[in-house]
Amino acid sequence: MVRDALESNWIAPLGPHVDAFEAEMAARIDLPHALALSSGTAGLHLALEVLGVGVGDEVWMSTFTFAATANAATYVRATPVFIDSELASWNLDPGLLAEALDAAARVNRLPKAVIAVDLYGQCADLEPIVAACRKHGVYLIEDAAEALGATHHGRPAGSFGDLSVFSFNGNKIITTSGGGMLLGKRKEWIDRARYLATQARSSARHYEHEAIGYNYRMSNLLAAVGRAQLADLDRRVAARRATNVAYRAALRDTPGWSFMPEAPACVSTFWLTCATIEPQAGVDRDVVIDQLAHEDIEARPTWKPMHLQPVFAGTRAIGGSVSERLFANGVCLPSGSNLAERDRARVVEVIQRAYGHGRT
Repeated sequence: MVRDALESNWIAPLGPHVDAFEAEMAARIDLPHALALSSGTAGLHLALEVLGVGVGDEVWMSTFTFAATANAATYVRATPVFIDSELASWNLDPGLLAEALDAAARVNRLPKAVIAVDLYGQCADLEPIVAACRKHGVYLIEDAAEALGATHHGRPAGSFGDLSVFSFNGNKIITTSGGGMLLGKRKEWIDRARYLATQARSSARHYEHEAIGYNYRMSNLLAAVGRAQLADLDRRVAARRATNVAYRAALRDTPGWSFMPEAPACVSTFWLTCATIEPQAGVDRDVVIDQLAHEDIEARPTWKPMHLQPVFAGTRAIGGSVSERLFANGVCLPSGSNLAERDRARVVEVIQRAYGHGRT
């Protein structure tokens, strides 16, 4: 596919591979309309734009997420409101959301949209989230950037929102080096997003612009890369799940370790294998990360909740203690689809050495 794109000399944005990539993603996610973009962040931005979110509107969202989710709300001058996690999936707490929406309805202060994040390869508990949003007529955007290939009650991640977003950034389960996809149930939303993503150029012989647009489209070359990797998605998911199983087996008796659960009715990709480490005998999350770094092995803390980020200081949060604990003790282990068994064994050995269980 990549060779075809190169040999055709069709490199620039738009082209047959862009069209095909959009169609293949739409079929995979079981949504009728798709738009290939330069990033997942662009997808979040355009989702809010086409839903008419703007100044004076609130956008409620998971606090335990990457900054792009919250940043997108600021691009349209909306106000983000952050909602805590629940422990069953580490994702947005549907009970907190439902209670807060009911309370907001009583004072006529409902948000314009909710963004539910599918974290680290696992879907949120989406059915009650969808029900709560539908009850109050609030749009739902599913930020499935980290969860391509996951399912919830047998349905694909990304199929639950009014609009859904995926990322193909370099660290995702499939990548176009940089890229994303916006999918939706209504043709008019995706048509509007397509117009805005191509600098809002109107249909005219000359360059005519009646709105402010963005340079957000994916190139034909990168779409060819995406198509090739999408065809390999199931193998990549299987590899990540095997890595998760191996880590759990090797570290199950390690003091203080609790792996991110696979929630009922979910099949996670385990895009990243994550765990919390309760401090034991002088060993905590940071000691483990430092020990791995000393051996040139990269591990990272889990996401710092948005309500704790300096840039969002003073922003309203609904709950927060669960995500704060997940951040304080959470670690993301090496999880690449091509991680060899010997690489996993080396990670485990270094961790066990930190506890005095490995070779000295």
